[in-house]
Amino acid sequence: MKLSVALESATKRFENAGIESAQADAEILASFVLGINRGELLSKTISEDSFAAEEKFQFEELVIKRAERFPLQHLTGFAYFRQLELKVGPGVFVPRFETEGVTQLAVDALKAVPKDAPIAVDLATGSGAIALCLATEVPNSKVFAVELSNEALVYTRENFARYAPSADLRQGDLADAFAELDGQVDVLISNPPYIPDQMIPIYPEVHLHDPTLALYGGIDGLDLIRKVDASAKRLLRPGGTLVIEHADMQGKAVQELLLASGWRSVATHKDLAGRDRATTGIR
Repeated sequence: MKLSVALESATKRFENAGIESAQADAEILASFVLGINRGELLSKTISEDSFAAEEKFQFEELVIKRAERFPLQHLTGFAYFRQLELKVGPGVFVPRFETEGVTQLAVDALKAVPKDAPIAVDLATGSGAIALCLATEVPNSKVFAVELSNEALVYTRENFARYAPSADLRQGDLADAFAELDGQVDVLISNPPYIPDQMIPIYPEVHLHDPTLALYGGIDGLDLIRKVDASAKRLLRPGGTLVIEHADMQGKAVQELLLASGWRSVATHKDLAGRDRATTGIR
């Protein structure tokens, strides 16, 4: 089967399944099967190349699963996040594009710390996406990260081994993590579970396949954010920066929570779509 025909068929199938990134997903799966990048795939498509029989079968199997709304990243086994290619799969939260901008807030704050080895903490690190960006983009920093889930840590440990083997990754609860760092941390960031318990995420990929532990944050969605607030007050030095990701409708509530808790210079930041996405404060 010619690549162009296979891609057109897969794209239409994904569109019918309600997948917004239909063409891109078809190209990513085809590139994955062929072991090439999307630029090379385009060249082969223009040249009217075809799948070999085994490749065609593998591609069609992946297309069926993607049309059933299996996450693309679970099918390929990796997710891109900023400059990183992270191992992901069932049991770990797939990092989202909007979190890249949240991470930039922490990167900027860490770079601005006037010391040789600034300390950063990532609470509820998941795949390690945020922590590993801090470690690789601010290479003089000391990065600490904690994750509770056994299932997620299978992937997290592999990602840390690849990108930042000297960073400190631990299993545990964000509420009492890193007691030995109390009052010493320069930047603390967290993308905790923040979906209200009764709310069903729009996308099937999320509510059917992302781990429940990484999604839901209590009746109002703020239970884990309250724990992050408490841990950050304990861990951050005076003048240290807190960065919390949250849902777009939670900006005002998180601001009020942090102001009531004594944080200074509290501000909510929008993502590229113009929606509230993160709130910061100074200890």
